[in-house]
Amino acid sequence: MRLSRYYLPILKENPKEAEIVSHRLMLRTGMIRQQSQGIYSWLPLGKRVLDKVNRIIREEQDRSGAIELLMPTLQSAELWQESGRYDAYGKEMLRIKDRQERPMLYGPTNEEMVTDIFRSTVKSYKSLPLNLYHIQLKFRDEIRPRFGTMRSREFLMKDAYSFDLTREGAEHSYNKMFAAYLRTFSRMGLRAIPMRADTGPIGGNLSHEFIILADTGESEVFCHKDFVNFDIPAVDTNFDDADGLKAIFDKWTSVYAATSEMHDEAAFNAIPEGERLSARGIEVGHIFYFGTKYSEAMGAKVQGPDGKEHIVHMGSYGIGPTRLVPAIIEASHDDNGIIWPASVAPFDAMVINMKAGDEGCDKACETIYAALTKAGKDVLLDDTDDRAGQKFATADLIGVPTQIIAGPRSVAAGEVELKDRKTGHREVMTIEAAINKLVG
Repeated sequence: MRLSRYYLPILKENPKEAEIVSHRLMLRTGMIRQQSQGIYSWLPLGKRVLDKVNRIIREEQDRSGAIELLMPTLQSAELWQESGRYDAYGKEMLRIKDRQERPMLYGPTNEEMVTDIFRSTVKSYKSLPLNLYHIQLKFRDEIRPRFGTMRSREFLMKDAYSFDLTREGAEHSYNKMFAAYLRTFSRMGLRAIPMRADTGPIGGNLSHEFIILADTGESEVFCHKDFVNFDIPAVDTNFDDADGLKAIFDKWTSVYAATSEMHDEAAFNAIPEGERLSARGIEVGHIFYFGTKYSEAMGAKVQGPDGKEHIVHMGSYGIGPTRLVPAIIEASHDDNGIIWPASVAPFDAMVINMKAGDEGCDKACETIYAALTKAGKDVLLDDTDDRAGQKFATADLIGVPTQIIAGPRSVAAGEVELKDRKTGHREVMTIEAAINKLVG
C-alpha cells in the first residue's frame, strides 16, 4: 500500500472528547470516526487491525472445535418472550416493530436464536457435543457510552454457544473455551486474567471474565500477583484431552481473582499483604455455563443413548473484537503513539522514503516494497513528499512494528536503516540483508 494513495485521515491535535489514551489515538490515527453517540465507522487503518483480531479469534475458535455460522442482527421478540428475557432485559435492548407491527429487537446477544436453531435441527445425542459461533454486530443502548469503541452502543461480538448432553460434558466445553481464550489473548500480546464474575442478564451459575489490567479500566478487580507469572497454555493444546484442559482451568482458578461483584473481602485479605493486587481492569471476554436455563424454557431436547429425551446443557462465550482493539492500545503505547504487537499490526513494515523523487531512494524503496509484498508481508510505503520529521511522527503514531528508512546517503552506500518501533533500536544493514531479515 502506498501512503500517497491510502486513506489515512490523521489528526494533528488531540481530540477534546477523548478521555483515555486508546480513544485519543484511534481518532488521531484515523482508525475510527464517530457517527453518533456510541456508534463508530471503522476506517481503513482500524479495519485492518480489526480484521487481524478477528482472524486470530476465528483460528482459535476453529482449533477448539467450534463451528462458525452467521445469525441475523434483527430478532423476533417471540423467542425472547419464550425464554422469559424480553421484559427482563431492560432498556439496553432496542425494541422496534416492522411494518406488520410485529415486535422485533436489535439483538444484544443470541442465546434464544441459537437455541431455536438447535432445537429445530438437532435431535440425537450423536450430534453432541456441538459449539456454534459467529462474529456479528450487536447493539445495546448504553445509558452512557464512552471511551470510544471500548464502551459503545453498536459493537462487534464473537459469541459461541455450546450444547452438551450432560453437565460433565458442558464443563468440558467450558474448559475448552477457557483455554482457547487464554491462547487468543496471548497471541494478541495481552495477559488476560480469568476472574470469577457475575452472570448478569445472561444467567447461570459459572462465569469468568477475562480482564486486562489497566488504569483506565472501568471495573475494579482483585487478584493475587502470581497471575503475572502464569504460563499461557502451549500452542499444541489438545482440546480433546479433558484432563489436560481441566488442569489448565484448575491452575488459573486456584489463585484468587474476582471482579468487584464477586469479590470476597475475607478471602482476599487472607492473601499476604505484599501479594495482593487491587486494580482497574478492562473486560475483553466473558464465558458462562448456564445449564438448562434456555434449553428447558425453549424445549431444546435430544434423544439420549437410553432412548429418552434429555434437556441439553448450554454455555455461551463472548469476545468483543471492537473492545479488544482499544484494550491492546491501552496495554501497548508510548508518548509518540501506538505500539502494535506484530500479530495485529495494520502493516508488518513501513518503508520510509526520505526523499521521494530521488532516483536512488525511489529505486531502493521500490525494491524493498516489491520484495516484501511478494513474500506476503503487509507493507506501507511512505512515498509522500512530507518532511522527515512528519514521516517519522506518522510512522511512530500508527505503530507499525518495523520501519525501513531509506535516505540518499544510505542508499548510495547500498544500505538502509531498520528501526524497531517497540524498543527504538536502530540497525544499519544492506538492502538485501534488510529484506532477508524481514522475510525470514
